[in-house]
Amino acid sequence: MLTLTTTHQTTHACRQSPRPLGLVPTMGALHEGHLALVRRARRENAALAVSIFVNPAQFGPQEDLAQYPRDLERDLDLLRAEGVDLVFVPAPEEVYPPGFDTWVEPGELATRLEGAVRPGHFRGVATVVAKLFNIISPDRAYFGQKDGQQVAVIRRLTADLNLGPEVVVAPTVRDADGLALSSRNAYLTAAQRAAAPVIYRALRRAEELRRAGVQDAGQLRQAARALLEGEPLIEAIDYVSVADTDTLEELDDVPGRAMVSVAARIGRVRLIDNVMLE
Repeated sequence: MLTLTTTHQTTHACRQSPRPLGLVPTMGALHEGHLALVRRARRENAALAVSIFVNPAQFGPQEDLAQYPRDLERDLDLLRAEGVDLVFVPAPEEVYPPGFDTWVEPGELATRLEGAVRPGHFRGVATVVAKLFNIISPDRAYFGQKDGQQVAVIRRLTADLNLGPEVVVAPTVRDADGLALSSRNAYLTAAQRAAAPVIYRALRRAEELRRAGVQDAGQLRQAARALLEGEPLIEAIDYVSVADTDTLEELDDVPGRAMVSVAARIGRVRLIDNVMLE
């Protein structure tokens, strides 16, 4: 397994790789959710690259960039065991060298939900993903559905700018109690971890109502929010959304597909999750 730190080395190595080439972009602190993406990408491609980069451009000034979990040696051991061919581990100044001043500005899709709560977040996401696609030139890029809005933004970015790779979206990987796997789960105390699955239960409540025939999106939101508000350790609810899967515009009625998503804070930990209504 090659571990490379510069864009020049990485581009050269990827050009020499067998095709198709898969890419799994990560910020490290790998868990089973990441590894599920890696395993799928390994099955579906002749060569596999993984990036590990804690992207400063997608963190706001009050967010946890300095505290974000990092364990590079553990991550590399895990990726080696999964048969990854190449790992790109750049320093921030490699991705954003002195004088860097060109950004990818996503449109309306990025102003809702996470974009409303975290201004500038998706500019950072879109810019680094565009750079990774240009550096590595993958045939397929793999993302998890847990970050549902991010998936929608990256799909639009890839189509609008003709970036090339097929965007492959894998289902959210969950613990046995339903909590979506996330690097931020490591911040939870034992009591907070026990309370956190209420987020998934809230999403499932909306899903169950929709399956029972309820199409009123307001009723679905209200039912999910009521479960969250009943958990004392939920300190804030940033949003409960029932939105169009492509535009993320909030819906009044749900006759077809929709994404139900939640962002809530337990202590200092902000967790997001979603389910798709078919």
